Amino acid sequence: MYRPSPLVLLIIIALVLSACGTANTATQVSSPSASQPQTLGSPAPIEQNATQPEVAVEEAAPAAVNPPESNASPVTYPIVDTAQVACYDFVGTSDCPTGGGALFGQDAQYLGLQPSYVDNGDGTITDSVTGLTWLAEPLGKMSWQDAINGADSFSFAGYDDWRMPDIKALYSLMDFNGSSPLRVPYLNTDYFGFTWGDETGGRSVDSQYWSGTAYVETVFGGQSAAFGVNFADGRIKGYPTEGGRFTAYVLYVRGNEAYGMNDFADNGNGTVSDRATGLMWAQSDSATGQNWEAALATCESSTLAGYDDWRLPNAKELQSIVDYSRSPATTNSAAIAPIFNSTDIESWYWANTTLMESPQLGSQAVYVAFGRAYGLPNGSLTDVHGAGAQRSDPKTGDPANYPDGFGPQYDEIRIFNAVRCVRDDFTLFDANAGGVQIENPAAPGEGQPPEGAPPSDAPAGDPPSGPPAGGPGEGAPPPPPGG
Repeated sequence: MYRPSPLVLLIIIALVLSACGTANTATQVSSPSASQPQTLGSPAPIEQNATQPEVAVEEAAPAAVNPPESNASPVTYPIVDTAQVACYDFVGTSDCPTGGGALFGQDAQYLGLQPSYVDNGDGTITDSVTGLTWLAEPLGKMSWQDAINGADSFSFAGYDDWRMPDIKALYSLMDFNGSSPLRVPYLNTDYFGFTWGDETGGRSVDSQYWSGTAYVETVFGGQSAAFGVNFADGRIKGYPTEGGRFTAYVLYVRGNEAYGMNDFADNGNGTVSDRATGLMWAQSDSATGQNWEAALATCESSTLAGYDDWRLPNAKELQSIVDYSRSPATTNSAAIAPIFNSTDIESWYWANTTLMESPQLGSQAVYVAFGRAYGLPNGSLTDVHGAGAQRSDPKTGDPANYPDGFGPQYDEIRIFNAVRCVRDDFTLFDANAGGVQIENPAAPGEGQPPEGAPPSDAPAGDPPSGPPAGGPGEGAPPPPPGG
């Protein structure tokens, strides 16, 4: 069972005492995917046997136009949990392993700040973890330049300070209970509109959303690109922007302009703290590539700087340290701040998050490309998705079995990826600050998703109608930009 750390208990006590003198506090609407006592960051692993975390749905919760500011995180860049609730082996769902066992340390075994949304009743949604307010329905598909230009004059729900989200803000919405083969989006459709690509004449996975983050290099041998999130297949990729031929949906955002900005400090002991997120990172990586099982074990067994609570980061934690202003060609470095050491500037790093996509659901895990995201569209390595992309690799196997890559852009398959461990830096949190998010978590429940299926709370049936009119553009440059 889950046991909160002593620090979390102290924080809860401090907040309860503080709340005794507080009146007229607005009621926060919790996400249907979270309802047990919240923990700070991802403190202690959940030791389980046959039972899995299950998301409890609140049958009725009062709405509030504005979430209470007192429940906001004391950090400026709180990482929203992936919400992944099941454990996986190499072929599908499995019992969560116990401490010290093979494959221990998976995403579902660590609790983070769970998604928590408020429907403001005016076509906007507020994320009470990040402090960001979003359009509930995406604007129709458009070119990247049109999306950038449109933000300047966009006015909605009485606000005129909307902006294009950068890739880190947009990625905060990702829900890793998704699966395109199972027709479950990587987006909480209880709050946000979503449309599958085949409903507008494209491929089913053509549900990409633009961010405002341009890629500092080029893709497909010279095409300018910008990063986007595909909420149909659970990936970040750089999509071509030239000529406006490739189009994607747009979700404008407002609030917390500091979100996505790191504040790194070198601790002088081989670790780096990010004061913006409350996470502590290994300053150096594993130096050698490892398969997913070995990557999990490397972090679980680490005692770097005298700490024994290291873990492999989840997808969102790992993406938080990408520096999208850097790349191998432009800065002769990986896309990461120079405070970190990277053995190889073309490194890809494992996350502990499973991606439920083809060819075998549960057989692949997420990695983030801190080097160029290569594919083999013409039989030779080409940067097809950009440094900072998030894709997936088989958890085990031999890369030689994939001489032509995999997928529509023939993604290079490595399997043996680098490792950078993370832990929660509790020294960055002050229990007297009264700002630690302790509401709306996902703690272990009872039950387990069926083999090869998403969690029991995943949306079922046809997805709701999503964006206003504005269908696919007139085609993307070859090879197709893909999912």
